[in-house]
Amino acid sequence: MQNTTAASLTRRLLAIFYDLLLLIGILFSVSACAVALNRGEAVSHPLYYIALLVAAFIFYGWFWTHGGQTLGMRTWKIKVVTENGQPLTWKQSLIRFLAAIPALLPAGLGLFWMLFNSERLALHDRWSATRLISLKISRKPQGANNEHL
Repeated sequence: MQNTTAASLTRRLLAIFYDLLLLIGILFSVSACAVALNRGEAVSHPLYYIALLVAAFIFYGWFWTHGGQTLGMRTWKIKVVTENGQPLTWKQSLIRFLAAIPALLPAGLGLFWMLFNSERLALHDRWSATRLISLKISRKPQGANNEHL
């Protein structure tokens, strides 16, 4: 992909943190439904954990397939695309989501891999044939809001 800049580690981490706050709310909602269905008792059934993973995938997958940006990514002006700059499909989103689990679990080491990679790709970027790009920040020229009568 030409004429694009890889998203910095700082922007990635900030977007992850922002999205994690949103995802926690969604997972709390799923958990509340599960507890209600279980008559107020704690839930430890394997289907509950699968439901949490599915909810997390739907959260990320929907945003990645509808514009390539989660809310955190929009805030920090980064976007996920395929290696050739195309939007992700649901299949590619699933591969990216599943690849991120082992890449991020051991203390985020798969994410920090980008510091040693010439293309600044994290392990899950490489494994899923996707990349996070930095979007240009549009800035108004000075005096653009000044109207002269």
